[in-house]
Amino acid sequence: MKGSIFIILITIGIYSGIFNTSAYLTYSTSVAAGAHLGIEECKFQFAWERWNCPESALQLSTHYKLRSATRETSFVHAISSAGVMYTLARNCSMGDFESCSCDSSRNGHVGGKGWIWGGCSDNVEFAEKISKHFVDALETGHDTRALMNLHNNEAGRLAVKSTMKRTCKCHGVSGSCNIQTCWLQLADFREIGSYLKTKYDQAQKLEMDKNRIRAGNSAESRGAKNEAFGSVPSTNLVFLEDSPDYCTINVSLGLRGTEGRECLQGGKKRSCKKVCLDCGLKIEETRTEVVSSCNCKFLWCCTVKCQQCKQVVTKYYCSRSESFSSNNIRKRNRAPRR
Repeated sequence: MKGSIFIILITIGIYSGIFNTSAYLTYSTSVAAGAHLGIEECKFQFAWERWNCPESALQLSTHYKLRSATRETSFVHAISSAGVMYTLARNCSMGDFESCSCDSSRNGHVGGKGWIWGGCSDNVEFAEKISKHFVDALETGHDTRALMNLHNNEAGRLAVKSTMKRTCKCHGVSGSCNIQTCWLQLADFREIGSYLKTKYDQAQKLEMDKNRIRAGNSAESRGAKNEAFGSVPSTNLVFLEDSPDYCTINVSLGLRGTEGRECLQGGKKRSCKKVCLDCGLKIEETRTEVVSSCNCKFLWCCTVKCQQCKQVVTKYYCSRSESFSSNNIRKRNRAPRR
C-alpha cells in the first residue's frame, strides 16, 4: 500500500497548486480513490505474470525518478489515469459534486431508429478535463519519457470512453417498446482493466532517432519526438525500452524475482511454466488440510449447528529447494462461514 499512498499524495499535492482550495477539497477524495482503483486493477491483471505490478512500479512521474520507459510502465500510467477519470465520472453522476451532474447534452435528440437520447449519462467530458489536470500535472519534464507517459495517460482516459455502454429503457403501451430512451454508462472497471491489458500486449516500442533527440529542446529534437509519437494512435500504449529480466532479483530496480511466487497449474490462467519453469525454477506443490464449518442449520430457538468439514487445498509455488516434500499436509482451522 505504500506505493499507492505515494502516488495519491504526490498527485493531490501537485493538484492543490493548480486549483483553488475549494476545488481541491472537492475532488481530492475522488482522485485518491481513483488512483487506488487503478493500482488494485493493475495487481489483478498481472497477478499471475512474472511482473505482478509490485509497489516499486507505482511511482508515476519522471519528476520523482521513475526513469524506466518499459511496456509495464505504459500500463501503470494508463490504468492509473483511467482509474482517476472513472471515479470522477461516477461520483459526478451520483451528485457528489455541486459543479457537475449527469451529461444531458444529447437528451431529446434522436440517436437512431426507435430510440432517443435521455436519462443520466455518465459525464466523462467533465471527468476527462479534471483528471487530465490531475494526472498530467505529474509530468514536468519535456523529454521522450515524459511524452511517453502523457501519451499513455491519454490512452487510459480514452479506454474509459471506448468501453462505455448504451443502456436503454422501453416506453410504449403495455411494454410494447415502441420507443426507447438511452444513455451512456461507464463499463465495469474490470472491463476497462482487461481492455488496457490487451493494449499492453499490443503495445508498440518507439525507435527514436538518438542523434536528433540529442539536439535538446531544438526544433530538430522536437520534430523527432513529434514524428515518433504522431505515428501511433492515441488509443495504443507505447514504450521506449525493453523490459528487464523479471525472473531474477534486481535490488536497484526494486524487482523481487519470481522465487517464492504462487502460480496456477490449471485453468485458463495457468502460469507455472511462465513464472517458474521458464525462469529456471521448480514447481513445488503444497497441500493444506483446511477445517471449516459447513452444512449449518438453524435450530429453534436460537442456535446454529454446523458440521466440521475437511478440505485439502493444493497450491503451487516457484522454488529452488530440493528438500521440499509435496506430500506434506498441514492442518489449519478456518473461521465459520457467514
